[in-house]
Amino acid sequence: MTQDSALLQAPETGLRDGSNSRKVFIKTYGCQMNVYDSTRMSDALARDGYEPTEVMEEADLVLLNTCHIREKAAEKVYSALGRLREMKKERNKEGREFMIGVAGCVAQAEGEEILRRAPAVDVVIGPQTYHRLPEALRKAKDGHRIVDTEYALEDKFEHLPIAEAKKIRSRGVTSFLTVQEGCDKFCTFCVVPYTRGSEVSRPVSQIVEEAQKLVEGGVREITLLGQNVNAWHGVGGNGQEWTLGDLLYRLAEIPGLARLRYTTSHPRDMDDRLIEAHRDLRALMPYLHLPVQAGSDRILKAMNRRHTAAEYLALIERIRIARPDIALSGDFIVGFPGETDQDFEDTLRLVEEVRYAQAFSFKYSTRPGTPGAELKDQVPEEIKAERLERLQALLLKQQQEFAESCIGKSIELLLEKPGRMPGQLIGRSPWLQSVNVDAKALQIGDIINVRITGTGTNSLFAEIAEAEV
Repeated sequence: MTQDSALLQAPETGLRDGSNSRKVFIKTYGCQMNVYDSTRMSDALARDGYEPTEVMEEADLVLLNTCHIREKAAEKVYSALGRLREMKKERNKEGREFMIGVAGCVAQAEGEEILRRAPAVDVVIGPQTYHRLPEALRKAKDGHRIVDTEYALEDKFEHLPIAEAKKIRSRGVTSFLTVQEGCDKFCTFCVVPYTRGSEVSRPVSQIVEEAQKLVEGGVREITLLGQNVNAWHGVGGNGQEWTLGDLLYRLAEIPGLARLRYTTSHPRDMDDRLIEAHRDLRALMPYLHLPVQAGSDRILKAMNRRHTAAEYLALIERIRIARPDIALSGDFIVGFPGETDQDFEDTLRLVEEVRYAQAFSFKYSTRPGTPGAELKDQVPEEIKAERLERLQALLLKQQQEFAESCIGKSIELLLEKPGRMPGQLIGRSPWLQSVNVDAKALQIGDIINVRITGTGTNSLFAEIAEAEV
C-alpha cells in the first residue's frame, strides 16, 4: 500500500437546505486505508452540510489526508499547505470562508509542528480521532486552532455514519472495508506503530453490518484492510475467538457478495485457517499480497521481521498447495543499512524462486524515530539505485510473464467502470489485473466469463466467452 492517490469521494449530502451548502475537497495520499478513511470522513462531514467538489478552488474546506510512508512525506505536505495558504489569503480578501485541515499519519507524527510551520491550518487530526473532525471544525470556526492526535479511548467506528445505499451505489461496485488498524511488529524501518498505534481489531458484528450495508448498496467485491490485516481477531457468533480466516468464512455467507480480498498481511500471521479459506472459499480471490522485504536472513533479522527466508518460502509452498492458481505480490526494500552485495543477491534468489505476479520495490530511506534511522553502515545512494534497478527489472519480467501466461485462459471478470473506447468496459481479473473487454450489452457490476486474448503495458485484453454468470 504505497502508491500516492487523490480521492474525491462524494458524501451523501445530508444538507438541511441548499442555502447551507458548503463544499469539501479531500486529497488522499498513500495507502488504501487512507482511501477508506477519506470516505468515512466524507460521510461524517455530510452531516454538517458539506458536499463534495472535485475542484479545489470551489471548496470551503480542503482536507489533506496524509501518509508518512513515502520519503519526505511531511515536506510534501508542507509544500501543499504553502499553496493553500495563498488560496486562503485570497478568500479572506473576498470575505469568504476557507478552512484547511490536515489528517492522517503526517498529522499524527507532526501534531503541533504543523500549526507552527503552517499558520493557515485550522485543524490537525490523527487517524484514530477523525470521527471527531466535525466537532474540531466547529471549534475552529470559533477561532480555535485544533490539534487532536491523542489515541481515542472510544471506538471511532461506532461514531461514524455508514452511507445510505444511494451514495454507496454512486461509489462503484467495489469497496474497501477496514477491519484492523495499527501494528505490533515494530519492523525497524517502519513508522506505522508510531503513527497508527498498536494493533486493534474491529468487532465481528460491526464488520458484518458494514459489509451487508455495502452489498445492499450494490457492492459486489470487498477488500478487507489493515496495516497488518491477518492479525485481526475477534469473538465470533459461537463465542469463540476468531481469526481472519473465520471472518472470511462468515463474510462469504452474505448474499450478493461475490468477491473478497484482503491486504496487507504479515507472514507471521498467515495461519492454517486463513490458508484453508483460500482453499475453500470461491469468493476469496486467488491473489495474496505478502511482503517479505528482503531475501537475506541477516537483513531480515536487522529489520526485525521475525521470520527467515526459508520460513517464508515454506509458507508460500503451503499456500500454493492449498490454492495452486494463486498470484503472489510482495514488497521489497533494497539498501537497508548494512546490506552487502551477497545480501542483495539473496533477495534476487528469493524472487526467482517465488515468481511474483506483481510487486512493489523501493530504496531504503530513513524515517525519523524508527530504529533503522539510528543504524550505522548506511548504503550509498548510487548503490541503492543500481540494486533497485536490477530488482525492478526482474520483478517486471516476472509480472509480464505472469500476464502472458493468462492468454487463452477463461476467467470470471467483474465489470467495474467504462473504458476509453465506446462500448468498452474495464474489470479486474481474479488476480487483480485490469482487463479491457468490449461489452456493449452489459452493465457495470455484471460478472461475466471472458477469454484473455492479449496483454498491454499494465492490463489485459479479453473477449466475452459465454453469457453472463
